[in-house]
Amino acid sequence: MTSTTRLTVAQALVRFLAAQYTERDGVRRRLIGATWGIFGHGNVAGIGQALLEYGDAMPYHQGRNEQSMVHAAVGYARQSNRLSAHAVTTSIGPGATNLVTGAALATINHLPVLLLPGDVFATRPADPVLQQLEVPHAGDVSVNDCLRPVSKYFDRITRPEALIPAALGAMRVLADPIDTGAVTLALPQDVQAEGYDWPEEFFAERTWTVRRPAADPVELAEAVQAIRSARRPLVVAGGGVHHSRAEDALAEFASATLIPVASTQAGKGSLRWDHPQDVGGVGHTGTATADELARTADLVIGIGTRFTDFTTASGTLFSGDGVRFLNLNIAPFDGHKLSGRPLVADARSGLEELTEALELHDHRVDAAYVAEYTEDKQRWEHRVEACFEADEPDVRPTQPQIIGALDAVVDESDIIVNAAGSLPGDLHKLWRSRSRDQYHLEYGYSCMGYEIPAAIGVKMAAADRPVWALVGDGTYLMMPTELVTAVQEGVAIKVLLVQNHGYASIGGLSESVGGERFGTAYRFRAQDGTYTGAPLPVDLAANAASLGMRVLRAKTVQGLRAALAEARDADTPTCVYVESETSDTVSGAPPAQAWWDVPVAETATRPSAVKAREEYDRHVSTRRRHL
Repeated sequence: MTSTTRLTVAQALVRFLAAQYTERDGVRRRLIGATWGIFGHGNVAGIGQALLEYGDAMPYHQGRNEQSMVHAAVGYARQSNRLSAHAVTTSIGPGATNLVTGAALATINHLPVLLLPGDVFATRPADPVLQQLEVPHAGDVSVNDCLRPVSKYFDRITRPEALIPAALGAMRVLADPIDTGAVTLALPQDVQAEGYDWPEEFFAERTWTVRRPAADPVELAEAVQAIRSARRPLVVAGGGVHHSRAEDALAEFASATLIPVASTQAGKGSLRWDHPQDVGGVGHTGTATADELARTADLVIGIGTRFTDFTTASGTLFSGDGVRFLNLNIAPFDGHKLSGRPLVADARSGLEELTEALELHDHRVDAAYVAEYTEDKQRWEHRVEACFEADEPDVRPTQPQIIGALDAVVDESDIIVNAAGSLPGDLHKLWRSRSRDQYHLEYGYSCMGYEIPAAIGVKMAAADRPVWALVGDGTYLMMPTELVTAVQEGVAIKVLLVQNHGYASIGGLSESVGGERFGTAYRFRAQDGTYTGAPLPVDLAANAASLGMRVLRAKTVQGLRAALAEARDADTPTCVYVESETSDTVSGAPPAQAWWDVPVAETATRPSAVKAREEYDRHVSTRRRHL
């Protein structure tokens, strides 16, 4: 007879989650390392009580905002190489819908997170209940259905026994290197608290193997032939290199073949910045070196990349005659992009197989090609140095000088976290990645407010390393709430808060597309109704201090360097606040080296928009479809 244990659905779920593990390359880890939660009437008596009941088996973290709890969980998952994840529990109603943005971010970036929102009564004792969305034509719809399109797996547990297949299905997706993303188990509040006789086998330890599939022999042979036939090949390294821990395999491939390696935002750091074959970021926010190689490449070797519009410059970058694509990707969907030749395999396995096959032929690119990109890289590094230099250390720093000051302080152990605003573009061009996981840019969803909670999650996964959240004032005002969590939990993140009085990135974009920076500055209204008055008298440093952070104010380049060094040595949560120089007369980062498609008004009376449309039409004419 099967042995059973009577538990509530919530208790059974927590006990089940505590017994799940992943294994890759012989290393075994907890699949669900902890649970974040904000409690309300939809989960306090179910999941809340269960976490209290099993506190020794499932660590709990208290959050301040449901979206930011997901960001923290995503930061932890990425730093854990997707082998360990966190769960997030919320009440019904606004608590549940606050998860949607974080879920979209996780799924777009292929990062695992388990969402456990409360749901309205399955038994419908009263209809409607508090926070219930009434849908006259569908009685089984709740606000949690908003999570369906942004989840890789979704189920609503309307009966206790339904938890068993749903929980197993959820773990399968979380541990799958192709399908992973946000996983949602919606939990009606009455079902959470309902008792059931569970088979003991449900709580047995399970280990989910994270696969490393090798390449198909035919695809491998075709890939080798394509590389050997190319005169100007270029590797585009994406986030899949990091997820697979394929950095060493990529370095060996590049050193053996001398093929240059450019990187997407997610792939930056796949090679150290000073590796001879690293040519920096590619695409709209890329380096001049990488983008010129992309324009003249005859074979583009994508490794673990989705080829988004920022990477392809909206279809205008890879413009060489007869250029073809070879896509090494674990996901067949991405392997076929740009009409490429697919090499469907784990990034590390595929690179090792390619390197071995090419070494048999002693294959290397031509020495003249190596000399060309080496000289171009040196010229670009001189431009980076010029951006970092401050002739007058006692003046307000530009944003590139702020990045340069941080660059001078860190070593290979530091991790920088960023996601949105003008910083991603400058960082992609200028940052010198010293380790495989130093550069943590969330640019699949580019979500303002991600940085601070994600830094907390990263620090939880890398407790012995300095972790920096780089935020502008726009991002900071979106979601500073988890500073309280960092203080409460003693998570010693470092926040570099840059004040530039508005949405600097979108302001620049607005100007380039004829929008004249409309609605992008944080200023008082002028008499004409526009936001062109004096800057707002906000004090974000005081705000951070009011939330419990230790705050260091820096007013000059010299003062910033000292503050960053002090913050790096701090063992408590610390914020460095600096106001950046935004004058047009002061040198900033190099401009975009490739285009990005943001449609411009086809008809307009304002000269700025007319001129912008002419420029837009010129760029559009260079777009090509790779068939």
